[in-house]
Amino acid sequence: MEIQVDTGSPVPHYEQIRAQVTRLVLTGALPQGTRLPPIRQLAGHLGLSNGAVARAYRELEREGTVLTAGKKGTTIAPIDQADGATARDKDRRQALTDAAGTYAITAYRLGYTLDAAVAVLAKAMASEAEEQRT
Repeated sequence: MEIQVDTGSPVPHYEQIRAQVTRLVLTGALPQGTRLPPIRQLAGHLGLSNGAVARAYRELEREGTVLTAGKKGTTIAPIDQADGATARDKDRRQALTDAAGTYAITAYRLGYTLDAAVAVLAKAMASEAEEQRT
C-alpha cells in the first residue's frame, strides 16, 4: 500500500490518507481482509503524528471501509451491497471521474483526438478484463 501525503496541501493530512485508502479499496488494490499498517508504523513512514493516522482510520471505520479489532489491527471491511451502497457508488463515481480527468488531460497534451483516446481506453479496458479472467 503506497500512501503519500502532501504536507503543503491545504487538505488535512488525515483526509488525504482517508481518500487514498478509499480509492485503493474501490479500485481493488486493497481487497477485503487486507491488513492496514499499524498507526505508529504508517505515521512514522509518512512523517506524521499518530493522531493524523488514527483520525484517518476512525473516519474509514465510520464510513464502513475498514474494521478495527484492537490489537488484531485494522482490515479492509467486506463490501455489504445492501448497506452503504449509495455512498460507495458516489465514491466509485468520483474515483472514475478523477481518473477520467487525468486521462483526458494526458491524451490532450499528447495530441490525441477524442476518438483516438477513446480507442486506446477501450483497448486498455479489454486487456484488463482479459487479465481478470485468467
